[in-house]
Amino acid sequence: MELLSGAEMLIRSLKDEGVEIIFGYPGGAVLHIYDALYQEPSISHVLVRHEQAAAHMADAFSRSSGKTGVCLATSGPGATNTVTGIATAYMDSIPMVIITGQVQSDWIGDDAFQETDIVGVTRPIVKHSFMVKKTEDIPSIIKKAFYIASTGRPGPVLVDIPKDLTNPAVTYEYSYPSKVKLRSYNVVSKGHSGQIKKAVDLLMAAKRPIFYTGGGVIQGNSAAELTELVRKMGFPCTNTLMGLGGFPGDDPQFVGMLGMHGTYEANMAMHHADVVMAIGARFDDRVTNHTGKFCPNAKIIHVDVDPASIAKNIPVDIPIVGPVDQVLKEMLEQLEKTDEKPDPQALEAWWKQIEAWRAYHGMRYETKTGLLKPQQVIEELYRATNGEAIVTSDVGQHQMFAAQYYKFKYPRQWINSGGLGTMGFGLPAAMGCLAAKPDATVACVTGEGSIQMNIQELSTCLQYNFPVKIINLNNQALGMVRQWQDMQYQGRHSSSTYEESLPDFVKLAESYGHVGIRVTKPEDLEGAMKEAFSLTDRLVFMDISVDPNEHVYPMQIKEGSMRDMWLNKTERT
Repeated sequence: MELLSGAEMLIRSLKDEGVEIIFGYPGGAVLHIYDALYQEPSISHVLVRHEQAAAHMADAFSRSSGKTGVCLATSGPGATNTVTGIATAYMDSIPMVIITGQVQSDWIGDDAFQETDIVGVTRPIVKHSFMVKKTEDIPSIIKKAFYIASTGRPGPVLVDIPKDLTNPAVTYEYSYPSKVKLRSYNVVSKGHSGQIKKAVDLLMAAKRPIFYTGGGVIQGNSAAELTELVRKMGFPCTNTLMGLGGFPGDDPQFVGMLGMHGTYEANMAMHHADVVMAIGARFDDRVTNHTGKFCPNAKIIHVDVDPASIAKNIPVDIPIVGPVDQVLKEMLEQLEKTDEKPDPQALEAWWKQIEAWRAYHGMRYETKTGLLKPQQVIEELYRATNGEAIVTSDVGQHQMFAAQYYKFKYPRQWINSGGLGTMGFGLPAAMGCLAAKPDATVACVTGEGSIQMNIQELSTCLQYNFPVKIINLNNQALGMVRQWQDMQYQGRHSSSTYEESLPDFVKLAESYGHVGIRVTKPEDLEGAMKEAFSLTDRLVFMDISVDPNEHVYPMQIKEGSMRDMWLNKTERT
């Protein structure tokens, strides 16, 4: 049997797990690991400029590819710099393995240089964590880490390794396990057939039904089954922010995103529905608004792989615990066996009402001569990319404009931080997507506040030739903060504007060796967008001046029901 050091065991285990790329930053506690990595040509490494970006890149690599992303950091500050990235992945149920170096075993607890209890620090924001105590355990721990991260409800798993356990001078016999043995971890593999039959019967009897689907459809690789089911039933479908792309955004049965900034028709349809079929969605507060006023007349079916999510926020009439793809397949099989059909007259009346809601608002916005609206930019982005780009975003108004106006047609096309709401996510996320799919067109929709939180990664983009197209909706302020200050604090803009301190983003991009384009006039937008996307092998930073006073609408009224919305600055439902 082959003899390997702990560092070599780790790298070999990653190779045997199928890992091809790692995102990380070296330091003293992981130097043995980096030396072993240097000698393993089948695994490439992206040297980021900040460990937070490494975590976001691994996260987005996973979101766009469906594989488990891997990031590597040293002890102390290197490890703690990944915390925001870990929490982001945890909130959105993204499979990721984080490997951190630790001070040598006999120094732990002595406040040694760059020592941090990273297992303790991250315990609330990981699905599981391992502290390696014996070198020979490394292969089995890595096997378990990947299994736990990617099964059931996915999530991040941390592996902390003391430096002495990776000593190149000490070797052990290496064998990578083919199976995982975890006595206390059982993954649900099948939904209850009786409950699925009840759900089918309830859907057949519905007069005003709607599908409400979330990120679980994307993570569960069940978009095809969902699309088939929705079209077979003829019901309307709405996605959460995390579920966009799970059902085609250009399909007539799609009524748009729901929730705080959802469409008028989606929120109205949810409020008036008599049956809600929730799939891979967790009834987030950004969806439900006041839980006591949520869908007052609806029976609710909830499908989720995580039993802890069922009825956590909203009471459920028919709970179904199981993998989303398996449950939807069985539901389709049951539909094939029955002669029952949805009530055509009731469904026709329901669609007539929904179309009236859609015609009333239809995501309208006002335009002004000489002033670019952020909605116009996203619509132009959609046209320039034929709706085929992978779009990443940061968090704020630009995120909501992208979610509302780019019609996502495929799963894993919309990459954003939904649960944690992490500014600084967009650029490293775009890089992670390109690492997973080098030939893809990837656009990062951001704002001047968010982009500056990880703007140092422009350097990494140059080193590894990531041709990201950055769409910076520059409104000279923290737009969403300012919107809330306009709406709730009588326009007192407390620390939400920059007071002429922003950099020249075009010159900044050029200083890193990239292409910078500035757009200030509506008539220049189309040409600039075409120019940016024609430069397929270059990073292009588009700094686009947009109306600084624009708000995101619709917007739910706080503590109201789903139908209580502002439709513009003066009109409310």
